[in-house]
Amino acid sequence: MFITIAVIAYNEENTIKGILDDISRQDYDHSNMEVILVDSASTDGTKSIMQTFAEENTMRARSIVVLDNPKRTQPCGWNVVLDNYKGEALIKVDAHAHIPQDFVSKNVRRLDQGEMIVGGLRPNIIDEETPWKDTLLMAESSMFGSSIAPYRNGSGADEEKIYMKSLFHAAYRREVFDKVGHYNEALIRTEDNEIHYRMRKAGYKLRFCPEIISYQHTRNSLTKMLKQKYANGYWIGKTSKVCPECLSLYHFVPWAFVVAIIETTTGCITCRLAAVKSALSHVIYAVTGLMWGAYWLLAIIMAVVAAAGDKNKRNKTCVLLPFLFFLLHISYGIGTVCGLAGKKPAQKTRNR
Repeated sequence: MFITIAVIAYNEENTIKGILDDISRQDYDHSNMEVILVDSASTDGTKSIMQTFAEENTMRARSIVVLDNPKRTQPCGWNVVLDNYKGEALIKVDAHAHIPQDFVSKNVRRLDQGEMIVGGLRPNIIDEETPWKDTLLMAESSMFGSSIAPYRNGSGADEEKIYMKSLFHAAYRREVFDKVGHYNEALIRTEDNEIHYRMRKAGYKLRFCPEIISYQHTRNSLTKMLKQKYANGYWIGKTSKVCPECLSLYHFVPWAFVVAIIETTTGCITCRLAAVKSALSHVIYAVTGLMWGAYWLLAIIMAVVAAAGDKNKRNKTCVLLPFLFFLLHISYGIGTVCGLAGKKPAQKTRNR
């Protein structure tokens, strides 16, 4: 099978070489591989590194091309790929990823078995081992701190056929994009949710294969992680106005939490300032106390679970895990609130 593997990058001169090295080390026949690298108007040396990789082609791929994405966003970049790729199947890989040597071959094996869309586990990793970064990784990897998405925490017997709503670093047969068309360029961070919904609606199934593993480098500072969570939440709010069907209930849990703490805490403060003493005020106090108590109890329990799950990364900074969970939830929830309050994105879906 002739495979296209594609990467989109913006200002990744410090990390892009890693994924390019991974691609060049794939055990799949390189003469049956096309590599498409898309530069999203980088202002550093990202494009130059891509061009050198393409010109040298030491992996002897059938072709390596570097394309431009002047609109800079991820969905626009993937549409550039869809306009230019020649493979029988397309494998999407993030610039912050690490893929094992057998990543392509394992995807192809499942496609050869008749699947149209396949993907696997995508755990998080860090770029350097320090106590603080280990703790950030614990928070990001925890089901409580990040997501219950199967590609993050899923598992299953290899012989079982497991199908999911969404996948990460997935492989798609050409027929799939020929039928469903391009990405919605109005959705900056939720383009996969929306196009996977259209794929399912078109009758395609997304096969989850636990033996296929790729890795995603987590953000290496709390500030960057919180910005990422805010942006993710923001685009969940925006997407709910365009395609609510492509989202799941768990996407809105942080939003519900933020709304609840704002309303109940405001109610408590109002009752205190107004010296209100009524059955309703007691109910507000009780609900607020119950909610905060339950949250922090769960946060502490999940922090213990996270720390116990990886003894090698356990350290003194792990005591901050409950507070990290809180900050991640608040950032995501506020992002969703802002996304819901903003204007509806204009539909920008192109067909082939």
